[in-house]
Amino acid sequence: MLRPSATFWQMRDYAVWGPALIVTFVYGLLAVFSFDDARKDVLKAPMSNSIPWVLTAGVAMLISGLILGAVTHTLARQLGGDGTWAPTIGLSMLIMSITDAPRLVFALFLGGDSSLVKVLGWVTWLAAGALFTSMVSKSHDLPWQKALGASALQLIALLSLLKLGTL
Repeated sequence: MLRPSATFWQMRDYAVWGPALIVTFVYGLLAVFSFDDARKDVLKAPMSNSIPWVLTAGVAMLISGLILGAVTHTLARQLGGDGTWAPTIGLSMLIMSITDAPRLVFALFLGGDSSLVKVLGWVTWLAAGALFTSMVSKSHDLPWQKALGASALQLIALLSLLKLGTL
């Protein structure tokens, strides 16, 4: 936990599908409530409408995580990386969800327009960038510059999908 590089090096050959799918799905369920307008719509709607909306958000986040992880893996391979796809995708899904958790928790209670939530959004996005770069570097045996390049599309997507919605 306190040594992400060593963890990423050790986990480069292990798929983490179970935790990645569960954490990303739960993150998606909660993410609906971090956006002020979406939270109001879900809470005002009848339960028969709210539950499908929240479940759809969880599935959408899961699919987005899978696609973004696959893009990161493909870019890493194109840049000369030698890692396998399952650990790259699973770890990228975990990084995506877990690094944004502090912003999400505060957004649930303070709303997405809070200054603290906005600052946390940028800080957690930078932390995600550092972790993505480290993970791709270790799992694909790439120098950090190429690892950052392979992670760039995922970082831009996270910024536009998750962070800018609250910023």
